[in-house]
Amino acid sequence: MKSDVVISNAQDVTDDHAYRAMDFLLEADEAIQKEVFFSVANLLNLEVDLLFFDTTSTYFEADEDDFRKYGNTKDHREDRPQIVVGLAVTREGIPVRVWSFQGNSADMSLIERVKDDLRGWKLDRVIMVVDRGFTSEENLRYMQRAGDVSTAGEKLRSGNALAKEALSRAGRFKVVKDNLKVKEIVVGDGERRKRYILCYNPAEAKKDKEGREQTISRLKNELANIKQLKGALHKKATCELRSNKGMGRYLKQMSDGTLAIDKAKIRKEERLDGKFLLSTSDDTLSAEDVALGYKQLLEVERGFKDLKHTLELRPVYHRKEERIRAHVTLCFLALLLIRVAEVETKKTWRCIKTELNRMHLGEFKGPAGKILQRTDTTPLQKEIFTALKIKEPPKFFEITP
Repeated sequence: MKSDVVISNAQDVTDDHAYRAMDFLLEADEAIQKEVFFSVANLLNLEVDLLFFDTTSTYFEADEDDFRKYGNTKDHREDRPQIVVGLAVTREGIPVRVWSFQGNSADMSLIERVKDDLRGWKLDRVIMVVDRGFTSEENLRYMQRAGDVSTAGEKLRSGNALAKEALSRAGRFKVVKDNLKVKEIVVGDGERRKRYILCYNPAEAKKDKEGREQTISRLKNELANIKQLKGALHKKATCELRSNKGMGRYLKQMSDGTLAIDKAKIRKEERLDGKFLLSTSDDTLSAEDVALGYKQLLEVERGFKDLKHTLELRPVYHRKEERIRAHVTLCFLALLLIRVAEVETKKTWRCIKTELNRMHLGEFKGPAGKILQRTDTTPLQKEIFTALKIKEPPKFFEITP
């Protein structure tokens, strides 16, 4: 604030001022998020009936406490305590709201809090789109209260009887855009009635097949190597191969204790190549809208990527829970800001930031005095300022005779 950017009256700002600002932010967190979001929704004329929700985690180089907990990490850092961050975005990728949860919170336990908070904003109609981690029957029932509807990914290998029936149903796929084919299936009657959309992507099916063939090839080599081992080494290698996440699922144990490739499991996996299964409680949405809407969950992933890397959500240096929560909210507000900039300019944040960073303030001294003068505005900078309705900074900041 004092030396890297030009902000009026920033010379007197201290760390204490910044910490007090974070405390105020947390006290007014919900009101600020609501006010800012609806201002943005009006500015961009957003459709806020379809919301995408997912969670990620961020870890700490610190000890565990009541907020930082060891849990199901999405950063592959089982050795570090973490918190869980939830994010809801619109179909345009604009973040709606952020939540901070204890590090050991399970995805399925968060839906009730999320739905209640969003219901308090009195949105006309909310269709929650969630990933497979949230699809317990209890969660889906809760999301459908008060007329709300939901679209959720279903686990193809979950063993759910209705899902298995949906996968086994015959019928033709309908081709929609983005190289996607869909098939609508209704299973059950009355209260057990459930609407499924089975989706198939030929390009993804090819990738799944190639990936599996590579895995099987590696597996054959491993099995050949194990045959050469004896005693304890053989036993250790066998246990390690069976517990391998990628290769172990294609193995079966024979009656003599040796391992072999499970061809029946391979055939079963082949039938799932390129497919994903969705369930929806809304009969008014077309199968195409349900499928393409679910694919937009990638917007949440893009938001998490920018939060963690572009906006440096991690590392978090704060120790107190309230400061950690405020830090997450600050990153959320920054994400909202860059998404608005991207929508209005039709450029990526990387492009916007790189171009605006080319504007510098120079200090020139001579016998006549001192001048603080900025560099000339480039055509692309002018284009960005115009799109964002921001006035160009003054040419001269200080003239001292």
